[in-house]
Amino acid sequence: MERLQKVIANSGYTSRRKAEELIINNRVKVNGEVVNTLGFKVSSNDVITVDDEIISKNEVKEYYLLNKPREVICSVTDDKNRKTVVSLIKTKARIYPVGRLDYNTTGAIILTNDGNLANILMHPKHKIYKTYVAKINGLLNEVDFKKLRKGIIIDDRKLIIDYVKVRKIDKLKNTSLVEVTIHEGRNHIIKKLFEVLGYDVLKLTRTKFSFLTVDDLKSGEYRPISKEEVKELYNLK
Repeated sequence: MERLQKVIANSGYTSRRKAEELIINNRVKVNGEVVNTLGFKVSSNDVITVDDEIISKNEVKEYYLLNKPREVICSVTDDKNRKTVVSLIKTKARIYPVGRLDYNTTGAIILTNDGNLANILMHPKHKIYKTYVAKINGLLNEVDFKKLRKGIIIDDRKLIIDYVKVRKIDKLKNTSLVEVTIHEGRNHIIKKLFEVLGYDVLKLTRTKFSFLTVDDLKSGEYRPISKEEVKELYNLK
């Protein structure tokens, strides 16, 4: 017997967190009966449906790394008919993005139908490192650089910055290019980070997700993640 949300995630339908939301919102049935209790356990013989669609328990797992373009939403579908990251991947598998990047943020994002891996990569306790390059207005001065190295209080919580480097200072355009590595996943965290210091983020790119980089991928391009890389991602747990 296993918890219902775990079985849904293992099927590749969605991540465990999203599965919990589906259960709470009365969208999951077991043997035709609505189940909205997160601790509910099921067996291999139970028939599970989400929105009356039967969950397949033996879907082949697929893994992709995408260099997300601007003006693409990190979602499976969008009610405003905007382009989604899922629409950029040519597959019949029911994949979804691991975490999210803002609409105009570009760079590395993983898509998969492996709920177990998605849960590992998104869970805060595993402290997955992510590297961003931010173009900000203004010239980042030494005082603010030292503040970044010490960590910044955001929404009453200290954000630890694991690595920071000034890549470029453009005095003519009055902009700075700053590389930042963190292991948190709060919404809009990089933009909030610079806002605290008085800078606006003009452009933002995630260049690395753990050890995976998009250096060899043009905007909108993607590649399968190899079996060896998948094992390494699992080892991040």
